[in-house]
Amino acid sequence: MNTIAYFEIQASEPTKAVDFYGAVFGWKFAKEELVPIEYYRMTDTGGAGIMGAILKRPAATPPLECGTNAFTCSVQVESFDQTAAVILKNGGQVALPKFAIPGRCWQGYFIDIDHNVFGIFQADERAR
Repeated sequence: MNTIAYFEIQASEPTKAVDFYGAVFGWKFAKEELVPIEYYRMTDTGGAGIMGAILKRPAATPPLECGTNAFTCSVQVESFDQTAAVILKNGGQVALPKFAIPGRCWQGYFIDIDHNVFGIFQADERAR
């Protein structure tokens, strides 16, 4: 537990990113209709071990040469709520509040003290 277990790629046009990563790496995706953002969950990693997703970028694409524009990693935790409280107590901020990925987990995003975004999730098949 408390290990990076999932990554996400933000995209201005998620369907184009799905096509790109499918062509490049053989990854397959399925659109998640019940998630509150445009979200494509990886269904086949093409042999890679870690799972991931592509989601609609919630803000403008950062311009080139302004620092890293990268994948967001999510850490699997035992308790979403307890971990979120520790993040906030230590100076972190909420980027996107806790939400359900139905039948899979509780997910949320935070900003660390240097403005890096990361996710946490608690596996829970009862998440709705």
